[in-house]
Amino acid sequence: MKNILSRIMLFSTLIIIVISCGKVMITGRNQMLLFSQGELTSLSNQAYTEIMSTTSPSTNRAQTAMVNKVGEDLTQAVEKYLKKNGWESSLEGITWKYDLVKSDQVNAFCLPNGNIVFYEGIMKITNTPDLVAVVMGHEIAHALAKHGNERMSQEALVGVAGQALAAYVGSESQKTQMLFGLAFGVGSQLGVLLPYSRKHEYEADRLGLIIMSMAGYDINVAPGFWEKMSDGKGGTMEFFSTHPSDANRIAQIKKVLPEAATYAPGK
Repeated sequence: MKNILSRIMLFSTLIIIVISCGKVMITGRNQMLLFSQGELTSLSNQAYTEIMSTTSPSTNRAQTAMVNKVGEDLTQAVEKYLKKNGWESSLEGITWKYDLVKSDQVNAFCLPNGNIVFYEGIMKITNTPDLVAVVMGHEIAHALAKHGNERMSQEALVGVAGQALAAYVGSESQKTQMLFGLAFGVGSQLGVLLPYSRKHEYEADRLGLIIMSMAGYDINVAPGFWEKMSDGKGGTMEFFSTHPSDANRIAQIKKVLPEAATYAPGK
């Protein structure tokens, strides 16, 4: 009986993997997406409300305007590209919103619904539009590449391996919400999303540079930004802790620059 159940679970897992394959925009990487964008959008909306209830909007008008301007430039540029090249599905369930909030944290994040939050602390480092674009592009890339869905799906698959198939079969909202909490840490660490995998980080770096380039920002400032984050000159390193930076990563960023440059307006 135990062997039969194991085979059923294995077969079910294989079916789920086969029918839930997606592709990341631009890179074309295959990924496993077990959840609908609608589910993630709904949970992201709840998380955003909860996070924003614990903080206040920044009163720094100049910085707030810069965050909004850069966000609008990048999202408009990438949306135009995606619609032109048949990647409209990447935009499903995403409504972009840009906030700068009062906090000394050196941090920023983007939820799967397109809500992007910068903390005032990170503006000490991202004090020019190009530097804001480095962070903004990276966070936009996480949302468009469906990294949140992929991470939740990986959490669910771990549940299958542990004979917890019911953790996602049946689309039970409570269990989906639990997986969202596990994947993002929302609830236990408000405003600080758990680190993505190194694969996701590298992909977001690459896509973020491409998005920057599409919008006409200077991608050549990116290596210097990550070098500063890596050597600790940025002060309190909340952002560093959720976005691991090292020599290999910086080398990969430099390697991607020529590719990203080909997406610049007029190229």
